[in-house]
Amino acid sequence: MTRVSLLKNPLLLGFDQFERTLEQIAKIPVEGYPPYNIERIGSNELRITLALAGFSLQDLEILLEDNQLSIKGQKKDDDQSMYLHRGIANRQFNRNFIIADGMEVVSAIFDNGLLHIDLLQPKPARKIRKIKISDGLEKTKNKTLHVLKDKD
Repeated sequence: MTRVSLLKNPLLLGFDQFERTLEQIAKIPVEGYPPYNIERIGSNELRITLALAGFSLQDLEILLEDNQLSIKGQKKDDDQSMYLHRGIANRQFNRNFIIADGMEVVSAIFDNGLLHIDLLQPKPARKIRKIKISDGLEKTKNKTLHVLKDKD
């Protein structure tokens, strides 16, 4: 079955990267661990909070590669303990988020089993530029001059 993309519309120019990002998002596996919240904490600020009970700061790693934010956790095995019941997850995880171009990771704080990652989304500056329109004769004259110069 052929997939039709809305971004292939001839009126949408230069959205190839956006389409690749959407395809990248579709490939990210959806799993519920670790649980997380995303909240708006200001007009242009976001906070991602992950619940990481049982993890320590040394078990965590945050990477930002291009526009993909990856939070990884890998707990060291505790060979000293003998559990009678083990209900706290002790598994590794890799949680990925795709962030928009221009967004910045401002801080990451690990406090009481919660990892808070603050993001800043700068407000886009409005760009208005007047484009000069030249007539076709000017372009033809320039081409003729280049041809004459090349013959010399």
